[in-house]
Amino acid sequence: MPTLLQINTVVNKGSTGRIAEEIGQTAIKNGWVSYIAYGRYERHSKSKLIKIGRDFDVKLHGIKTRLFDQHGFGSKSATKKLIYQIEKIKPDIIHLHNLHGYYLNIKILFSYLAKADIPIVWTLHDCWPITGHCSHFEFVGCDKWKTLCYKCPQKKEYPASYFIDRSELNFQQKKGLFTSVSSLILVPVSNWLANILKESFLRDIPVKLIHNGINTEIFQPTFDQTIHSKYKLNGKFIILGVANVWSSRKGLKDFVEVGKRLSSDFQIILVGLTKKQIKNLSQNIVGIEKTENVHQLAELYTASDIFLNPTYEDNFPTTNLESMACGTPIITYKTGGSPEAINNSTGIVVEKGNINGLIAAIKQIKEKGKMFYTDACIKRANQLFKKEDRFQEYLDLYESLFSKQ
Repeated sequence: MPTLLQINTVVNKGSTGRIAEEIGQTAIKNGWVSYIAYGRYERHSKSKLIKIGRDFDVKLHGIKTRLFDQHGFGSKSATKKLIYQIEKIKPDIIHLHNLHGYYLNIKILFSYLAKADIPIVWTLHDCWPITGHCSHFEFVGCDKWKTLCYKCPQKKEYPASYFIDRSELNFQQKKGLFTSVSSLILVPVSNWLANILKESFLRDIPVKLIHNGINTEIFQPTFDQTIHSKYKLNGKFIILGVANVWSSRKGLKDFVEVGKRLSSDFQIILVGLTKKQIKNLSQNIVGIEKTENVHQLAELYTASDIFLNPTYEDNFPTTNLESMACGTPIITYKTGGSPEAINNSTGIVVEKGNINGLIAAIKQIKEKGKMFYTDACIKRANQLFKKEDRFQEYLDLYESLFSKQ
């Protein structure tokens, strides 16, 4: 049986972890042996798991990042042990996801991959592979990544460095490493990122666009009246926001401003907040801490009238897809690949930072009613973003590369 090895920061956790898990499940159903190597936060998986390094290694890598801006260049021993495991497993395909996250040494890994006779697929979930430091640059409007990163304006943003700016050397090293693997194919998950790659140092590497997929057996209309009673939502027009980390970049300030301008007929719910953020919310916003309970998320999507995603930088958010699959229309900023998921029948796109535009879009959907959009949302999600269809594209890609060996 052919063997697949995926590498990601996490397993079966968050959007990238669930994507890797479900790709592994698709591979297993098609007769493959599936492994997932990960850096942090072990969760149950149907694939065979390989833990990369120890928690102590992650902490040391974090210190190296904070002091010297060497993110991706720590974890030497952990990465050498991973390579030992790779040689032991002898995978037919290696599928990379997020390589940042304080767990992997890209110099050691790519020096090995450049010599190994193994096809490499790399799904790009953000922009970290083409910059000298940051994972996103749209919020600050930086385009140094097109030529050469230096004097990074986001040095203290993830992955934060408090002292040294090593962005120029990081950029040069990444360019040399990531362009050294002849068997590499890149998989951007949005048209937006595919176009970004054409202007980056990865422009000459083959690209295959594959959008994210979701589990439409979980994310579907799920009616649970306890949601309304639990959060005292009866009679309210509910606006939902979901994020892994809430910040100005994800539109938290915009949500607060929207809340100020809406009447008491509206109720905002935000999922993914910290305890501190929840304490500082106004009364018209219900705050819920981060959850990995996808069934609870489906219930919240279904109970809501609108999913509002005022993100200022994003690639192809799966939250948009999950909301659509639950029959809830979307309002999002014209940011990255976020608008690509929706059309005029499933939501509204607003220019970034246009609070008046958000308010107008909310009122437009309220006037028409959620049910005006629900059938179109469910249909679009099932036609375009079912995990079985999208992740089968990866299997087809694997097999096309496998057959060329």
